Amino acid sequence: MNTDISLWLPSAARHSQNRGTTNKFNNVPDENCVTVNSYTYRLFPPSKEREIKRFMEFNRFDLHPRVTEGIKTAGYSTPTPIQIQAIPPVLEGRDVMGLAQTGTGKTAAFVLPVLNRLIGGARGQVRALVIAPTRELSEQIHQAISILGRATRLRSAAVYGGVGLGPQIQILRAGVEIVVACPGRLLDHIGQGTVDLSRVEILILDEADRMFDMGFLPDIRRIVKHLRLKRQTLMFSATMPQDIRKLAADLLQTPVNIQVGHSAPVSTVAHALYPVEQHLKTALLLELLCETDAESVLIFTRTKHRAKRLGLQIERAGFRAASLQGNLSQNKRQAALDGFRNGKYQILVATDIVARGIDVSTISHVINYDVPDTAEAYTHRIGRTGRAARTGDAFTFITHEDEEIVAIIERTIGEKIERRFQKGFDYRKPAPLRDQASSGNRARPSKAALRRRR
Repeated sequence: MNTDISLWLPSAARHSQNRGTTNKFNNVPDENCVTVNSYTYRLFPPSKEREIKRFMEFNRFDLHPRVTEGIKTAGYSTPTPIQIQAIPPVLEGRDVMGLAQTGTGKTAAFVLPVLNRLIGGARGQVRALVIAPTRELSEQIHQAISILGRATRLRSAAVYGGVGLGPQIQILRAGVEIVVACPGRLLDHIGQGTVDLSRVEILILDEADRMFDMGFLPDIRRIVKHLRLKRQTLMFSATMPQDIRKLAADLLQTPVNIQVGHSAPVSTVAHALYPVEQHLKTALLLELLCETDAESVLIFTRTKHRAKRLGLQIERAGFRAASLQGNLSQNKRQAALDGFRNGKYQILVATDIVARGIDVSTISHVINYDVPDTAEAYTHRIGRTGRAARTGDAFTFITHEDEEIVAIIERTIGEKIERRFQKGFDYRKPAPLRDQASSGNRARPSKAALRRRR
C-alpha cells in the first residue's frame, strides 16, 4: 500500500535517482517529489525545513517529556507510517484497528501513547492489558515497555506459561500498571485471583490473527468478561480473516481503521522462488547457505518437528545454528532467541507461531523451507528481513504441490516472483529409499560448495 505523505527529507534523499516521481497529490511529474521505500515524499524548500522536520519527529505528538526521554533512549528518530497514523487517535482515546505487517514499528505505535496516558494516573493497579499469542512476543513487548517507559517509572509484568507461577504472582502482588500476557497463563492467574483486571483502562490485542490460528479467541472472550465495559481497545493484526473482523466488531467502538504495508512485500526485500523436489530441499538449503554471504538467516518450516530436525542437520554441516519451536522449555527458547540476536547463532530455524516474537533488525535472509499457507503469511514472513531501512533477501522453496498457493501469492502482491535455479546443483538426484530416509536424511552440501565456503 503506497502512502503519500508530505514530509521533509534529509539532503541525501534530495539527490535520489527517483527524483521526478509523479506527485500523487496532483498526478503530474514533479522534481520536488521522490520515492523512498514505496512511499512518495514531497521535498519542501529549505526555508520550511525546520517546520517540516519537526513534523517528522516524535515531537509532533506532544508526548510527555518522560515518554520523549524513553524515545531518545531507544534511539528512535523518525516515526514510521503506522506510528504517524496510530499514535494521534490512541492519544485521543479512540479505539483503533491496525492492519500492519512485521517490521512496521507497531509495538511503539501503541506503547508510546499508552505510557503517555498512564503516567499521570494511579499507580500499583493494572490499568493497561496487552494480550499476545506467544511467550517471545510477550517478552518483546515487555522489554519495549521497559525501555520506552524507563523514565516514567511505570511498571510492567510479562505473564506467560512455561515458567513457574510463583515469581509472576510476586510481581503482580507488588503492583504493576501494565500486564503483557499470553491468554492461557492470564486465565490461570484470573482463576487463582492473583490478578485484578477490573481497573483496566486500555486493552491491546497484538497479532490477533495468530491468536485466532492458535485457537485463543474463546480465551480472549473469557478474559474480556473480566474487564470493565468502558475502556479503550486497540487491535493489531497482520491479516484480517473473517473471525478477526467479527471479534473487532464485538470489541471495538467506532474504531479508527489503519492499514500499512498490507499485501505487498516491503520494498527493501528482494524475493525469489526456488523450484525443487521435497527430498532435495535440505541439500539445496545447505548449498545456498555455503554460497550466500549471509549475516543472519531465519528459516521457516511448517512443523516444529521439522524445525528441530533441520536445525540439527544445519548444525552438523558446520554452521552456527539453533531451532526455535514449541517443544523447548522457556529457558531454551529464550537462549536460542538471545543467541540469534547477539550473533552466537548465524542461523535460526523456526515455525510461524514462535517466530512472531522475533524482533531482530539485522536479519539479512529469510528462507521459507516450506511455503506458507496464505499470501498474508508469506508477506509477514519475508517482512522479517529488510527492516530498519536495510535490504534483505527472501528465498522460498516450492514443489509441484505448491503451485496453487504460489499463484495466490503472486496475484495478491500483484507481481510475478522470480524463479531461480542453483547453478551446479543436481536436481535429478532420485529420492532415497524409505529406510534410508528414515535413518536421518543427512543431506550434505556438495564438495564444490564446501570449497567455496572455505
